[in-house]
Amino acid sequence: MSIERTLTGRVSRHFLPEGIVDTQNHIYAPDFPALPGGPGLPIGMPDEKQYRKLCSWLGIAKTVITVANAYQRDNDCLLHVLQKFGIDARGVAAISPNITDRALMDLTDKRVVGARIMDLPGGAYDFSYIKDLDQKTSANELMIAVQFDGNTITEKFSTLVNLKSNFVIDHHGKFFKPIDPNSIEIDCLKKLIDRGNCWYKFAGCYESSAIGAPHYPDVALIASLIADHAPERIIWGTNWPHNSARSQEGYPNDMDLLDLALDWVSSEHHEKLLVHNPAELFGFNLPRQ
Repeated sequence: MSIERTLTGRVSRHFLPEGIVDTQNHIYAPDFPALPGGPGLPIGMPDEKQYRKLCSWLGIAKTVITVANAYQRDNDCLLHVLQKFGIDARGVAAISPNITDRALMDLTDKRVVGARIMDLPGGAYDFSYIKDLDQKTSANELMIAVQFDGNTITEKFSTLVNLKSNFVIDHHGKFFKPIDPNSIEIDCLKKLIDRGNCWYKFAGCYESSAIGAPHYPDVALIASLIADHAPERIIWGTNWPHNSARSQEGYPNDMDLLDLALDWVSSEHHEKLLVHNPAELFGFNLPRQ
């Protein structure tokens, strides 16, 4: 089985600002094998060259690369790719709460700016690590990208609300079961965002939508709600190379996904979503006006 990833195509239905930051993607390289415990490597080899073509198509100027679950706690491929991209890239790594100061400095010197918590099957560090990890990340001005089943947010709220680090709720909150906008779960999400150190990421809507393509209305409902509630706390990512796709027919069109994300946000806030908010969080310079 093979998948041909679409890397060029139509232009956006929206005006796209300069300096777009893709805050969610995974990039692979041939010399780095998958490790036990993870999901394995994706179909084909979605590498740096393919990703650069995608960036040219979507107008992406800067990128935040997240260590892939296939590599588990090994950050070597991430560091390899960061070196290729240079100053226009940042990394989110798999970081042990017990990492030595020297080892952490080595990561940050190579433009790693965050740590990944993946509380779903195949993740390298699950939610049980986040309290101890927060001690390390907050002391070193690193953020945490946390992904979990959003329907369990009430159980995790007391931990999340006490985090000292900046952190991102990944993948639209990943509510696998449809959620009411007036539910206690959404109330918890808003309270976390309102503290000032929590961001909400638009990425991978297809991974949790119960209704699905082409419009993902269940995800759209919550995404639009959060965008209206806190436009200064929303960021966007491609989630390339869409590892959940198992067929050519199931592979999403990246421009369609970008346009959908922009449909869910008031046009006056598009630049916040794509440029200003991620630049603030990940330490990128804003484009010159």
